[in-house]
Amino acid sequence: MENTSAFFVIAVVGLAGSGKTEIVRYLEGKGLPKVYFGGPVFAEMKKRGLPISETNERAVRLELRKTHGMAAMAVLCLPQIEKYYETNHVIIESHYSWEEYLVLRKRFVDKFKIIAAYAPPHIRYARLADRPHRSLTAPEAWARDKSQIEDSHQAGPIAMADYTIDNQSTLQYLHEQTEKAYQNILSKTP
Repeated sequence: MENTSAFFVIAVVGLAGSGKTEIVRYLEGKGLPKVYFGGPVFAEMKKRGLPISETNERAVRLELRKTHGMAAMAVLCLPQIEKYYETNHVIIESHYSWEEYLVLRKRFVDKFKIIAAYAPPHIRYARLADRPHRSLTAPEAWARDKSQIEDSHQAGPIAMADYTIDNQSTLQYLHEQTEKAYQNILSKTP
């Protein structure tokens, strides 16, 4: 079934510290609304009175997926995506699982695009250690990578990316590559 909307749903994927947040910020600066797939996790943590920590975040994320399936975040966020999609392109931040990919691909067909951010572990781990909020040590970053690949099935959406940005250079380079990917996506509009 062809999707004839003039708008795109653009998911930004990559492992922690790869540059996803910077890509999302850049696209938000163009006026695109964002749907954060971590939103249901943080809302549930707040509801339970749990402090924000990597351990609590991972536990709640896994529990939501156990309750709602591996496509949980896509399913829980779909109403918000649909609302924005009526009038604009939409950015998805923190899309992880293969099952989420399948839900979004089925719903938005050729209007669902993925931009992947890549950086090797040593660069990502250094960035994560220096992050002002939710910083991670190298062992915590490794544990998160392992969990995201094995438990969250994150490798599939990264492998299926329409565009991959190698983020080992400057912020300006990242923005230039993001702009190229974005313009390429827009050029696909029928």
